[in-house]
Amino acid sequence: MTDDKKKKKGSISPKPPKERPRIRPELLDELLGDYQSPEDLIGADGLLKQLTTALVSRAMEAELSHHLGYEPGEAPVPSQTNRRNGAGRKTVRTDQGPIEVRVPRDRDGTFEPQIIPKHQRHFDGFDDKIVSMYARGMSTREIRAHLAEVYGVDVSPDLISRATDAVIDELKAWQSRALERLYPVVYLDALVVKIRDQSSVKNQAVYLVVGVSMEGDKEVLGMWVQQTEGAKFWLAILEELKQRGVEDILVLCADGLRGLPQAVEAAFPRTVFQTCIVHMIRSSTRYVSWNDRKSVCRDLRAVYNAATAEEAERALDAVDAKWGRRYPMVAKVWRDRWAEVIPFLTFPTEIRRAVYTTNAIEALNRMLRKTLKTRGHMPTEQAALKLLYLAIRNAMKTWGHQDRRTWGQARLQFAILFEDRFHS
Repeated sequence: MTDDKKKKKGSISPKPPKERPRIRPELLDELLGDYQSPEDLIGADGLLKQLTTALVSRAMEAELSHHLGYEPGEAPVPSQTNRRNGAGRKTVRTDQGPIEVRVPRDRDGTFEPQIIPKHQRHFDGFDDKIVSMYARGMSTREIRAHLAEVYGVDVSPDLISRATDAVIDELKAWQSRALERLYPVVYLDALVVKIRDQSSVKNQAVYLVVGVSMEGDKEVLGMWVQQTEGAKFWLAILEELKQRGVEDILVLCADGLRGLPQAVEAAFPRTVFQTCIVHMIRSSTRYVSWNDRKSVCRDLRAVYNAATAEEAERALDAVDAKWGRRYPMVAKVWRDRWAEVIPFLTFPTEIRRAVYTTNAIEALNRMLRKTLKTRGHMPTEQAALKLLYLAIRNAMKTWGHQDRRTWGQARLQFAILFEDRFHS
């Protein structure tokens, strides 16, 4: 039996990948014949800029030949009524600086260049630089100055706005993307952003939800803007997460958000709501003098490191007996939210480390605040979300993983404690 007969019926042999034509060494020698310094290659009138100009112009000419069906100098087929109709000039921004390219035209006006479409004044890759600088918190004025200094290109504020607006569709898709079925830990925290509202600038809270996946990877599940908190708002967020595929959350960790515990109970009744221990420490020591703060924090350690709720309550009584007369708010803050603290005390050490604090989300917030710091206020809510999304996308390159060893131990404990819900 031949090899062809051995093949399964209907199978198609994959085509070998098309090899890119290699640049002949002789051509490189010719191009670099007068090369003496880097300026000859990458300078204002260097070889790279000249090559970009020539190649882009030649590519558009080839596109027109394909559109018309005949090459320059050839006679068109008799039925072909459309013809070449000269060419225009267009200045285009590139990584090597501005270049002037030749744009061929046709009589019917049906030719649409692909390499640099009509009305586009930049070569691919230039917008990415604008977006990258914008995501790092550079203002429009700073971006314009940087492009003028490095590339010799003067861009308008409108162009920068259009370049960054191109990510709005990406933002919408990201905000509605499908999520995983189960998140062992979800953190929720707020970031205050100054946003213009008609004639005044107001502080508005952007709420971020960060989930830790089964593999220990952190991802921002979404962000929402709301001026006031409340159970209705939180319930809408949690219901949106359910619509996007989240069926279960084992532990949701947040701090002092009014109405959130009730919303969690309504949307995910089996989820353990845990207040952030670090936020509790900060709240209870807010009015403690700097000289005493370290000692108070050291004594509070016995509360959240206790083995049981009963032991923690005795430790809190001891803190109150020692510091209550001078700082009555220390113990009161903990007692007022004791129901949200004690779930933490039922967990083994490995899980306690995983849910001890919303620092996982606060680390991201620090990056976002750094981006917002130079911007003053945002003109609209959409502009704020656009900037935050770009900053999140940029931050995810270096942020997004739990400590693998710690998470591996916590995952095992989750699997034991939530064996009917935790599926690897």
